[in-house]
Amino acid sequence: MTFEIQSAVVNCCGWLCYNHLNKGDKIMKVKRSKLVKSIVSVLLCVASILPGITQEAAKPVVPPARPVFRMPSIIVSPEFLPDNKVTFKLLAPQAANVVISGEWMPGFGTTEPLAKNDTGLWTITVGPLKPELYGYTFSVDGVRMIDPNNVQVRRDGTRYESFLIVPGAESDLYLQKDNVPHGTLTKQWYKSEVLGITRRVYVYTPAGYENGTEKYPVFYLLHGAGGDEDAWTTMGRAVQIMDNLIAQGKATPMIVVMTNGNANQAGAQNDIPVPPSQTRMTMADYMKYAGKFEENLVRDVVPFIETRYRTLTDRDHRAIAGLSMGGGHTQTITNNNPGMFGYIGVYSMGIMNFGTQNEDAAKLEQERDTKIEALKNSGYKLYWIGCGVDDFVYQSVIKLRETLDKHNFKYTYRESTGGHTWANWRIYLSEFAPLLFK
Repeated sequence: MTFEIQSAVVNCCGWLCYNHLNKGDKIMKVKRSKLVKSIVSVLLCVASILPGITQEAAKPVVPPARPVFRMPSIIVSPEFLPDNKVTFKLLAPQAANVVISGEWMPGFGTTEPLAKNDTGLWTITVGPLKPELYGYTFSVDGVRMIDPNNVQVRRDGTRYESFLIVPGAESDLYLQKDNVPHGTLTKQWYKSEVLGITRRVYVYTPAGYENGTEKYPVFYLLHGAGGDEDAWTTMGRAVQIMDNLIAQGKATPMIVVMTNGNANQAGAQNDIPVPPSQTRMTMADYMKYAGKFEENLVRDVVPFIETRYRTLTDRDHRAIAGLSMGGGHTQTITNNNPGMFGYIGVYSMGIMNFGTQNEDAAKLEQERDTKIEALKNSGYKLYWIGCGVDDFVYQSVIKLRETLDKHNFKYTYRESTGGHTWANWRIYLSEFAPLLFK
């Protein structure tokens, strides 16, 4: 019994005693039994309500129930169907409009709308798609985004995309395979005396390099504008392509060097931010770096690789190729250094004279003719050109071929479908690498 209940009973009994015993002669006339009955009645009344009071007071405090953890619904996107069709899904209940843009679509910037169901899930099924690696993004009410349900994401400079690989004969080289010996991709730092900074370079060594003593030929592989030293491994699948080609006996085991073609950068911007002073560069600022990357590769990168790795260092064991801007770099490097590289590949790039006047163009053409003659006589093994028929640089490639033809310069030309895309550049690498060092 609580203190408050005890006090109530005492007070009640005391009041009864006072009224029955302390009122003079009248009290004495009351029978003692009546007093006893009154007290007993009060006690019985208290006893009847006491269990409920004490039970309520003793009731334990129950903490609020914790929310039950539930695994979120699993959304499979992309979902591969048996007929090479693919379904993409995105949960966005509040969205009013969702579209997808993918590399399987014709034309740059083409989109297709997704359909929304009553749960807020947007879906679309495309295809059948031919075997290939495809990048894609969603646009939700005008905001571009990657697929949150797809862990496969690639980066090309500042551009991020989700991607998928449709399996088949055409995409087989792009797949990571358990039964294939794997090479090693190393990220190395070297001091550039030309640029005055420490820069990063990716180096692929074939399976068996670490435990052997053999020397290897070297292939310098250059990216395009907007990319960096990471582009050929993330976008181009260079590591998987080289592993598979070497394992199949189609390519000679070689070291592949992938460096940053942006002379103002120490490395990929997602790892090494560009200094604030260089985030908004003018054309005059860029022109300060004209020709510097090419000089950096010849004077800094090649000596670093040939000092640090077990390499064969003559012309016939050096190769160089590049796509787009890297194709321009390749032309400049080989034209200026005849006899340095025995194998040369130019992907999706020809002769382009940016902003030159007529007299300057004539002077450049004369200088180029002299350099091409020297390169022709340098003893190169292979000059390989590849371009898509829908590529915006197609006419510049025609000009390059016409210039080489004027000098009776021997080259191999590969014309493909499509345009200025990684789908073509992966194919070019897959076809060019088996021709090296034979």
